[in-house]
Amino acid sequence: MGYKEQIQKDRIPRHIAIIMDGNGRWAKRQGLARMFGHRQGVETVHCITEAAAELGVEYLTLYAFSTENWNRPKEEVDALMTLLVDTIAKETPTLMKNNIRLQTIGDISRLPQATHDKFVACIEQTSSNTGLRLVIALSYSARWEIIYATQQIADAVKKGNMLVEDINEETISSYLTTAQIPDPDLLIRTSGELRISNFLLWQLAYAELYFTDCLWPEFTNEDFYHAIVDYQ
Repeated sequence: MGYKEQIQKDRIPRHIAIIMDGNGRWAKRQGLARMFGHRQGVETVHCITEAAAELGVEYLTLYAFSTENWNRPKEEVDALMTLLVDTIAKETPTLMKNNIRLQTIGDISRLPQATHDKFVACIEQTSSNTGLRLVIALSYSARWEIIYATQQIADAVKKGNMLVEDINEETISSYLTTAQIPDPDLLIRTSGELRISNFLLWQLAYAELYFTDCLWPEFTNEDFYHAIVDYQ
């Protein structure tokens, strides 16, 4: 019996977050440039998104590009941005067909203009879809997010719109980029690394953590189902 058949349909995690790690290492093992790993990783995103939608997962958040990734060689960053634009253009009809809504968390103001505009256009085009919400963490880091939220709260207090003693967990959550998104039930990280890497630090407080040695380009639907069975 495969893992998909073992999944309890009434206990599907509402929100799954994934740190998609291992594209570069996968490419190196194949004797290829890192971009080949990123391109193969996009194919994995396509497959896992469809699998999540089919199971009835409500939210799937993918860590695509951290604020630290801006420090990578310019050639790689430029190639990643081009790949992102190409992928959005290619996948938008599929998102519409499968009733998937695209959203983002992160400082997308840092994106190149062409990338930013394509991304925002896809978000707007899919905004009425009612199925799976595919949340792309792009130019994101949890520390940046917490600092930004703290600044906004401090500003509200300074202007007299909030009292210090009124600040609580709900207040902080409402100022995060994930304010309209439930906290993840399950975090999956590929590539064997056993760390969270500055991803959703506040939101993952009570999530189940699942780590696999599988590199992201090799991560299959069956691996995804295995993680859900482990969670259950």
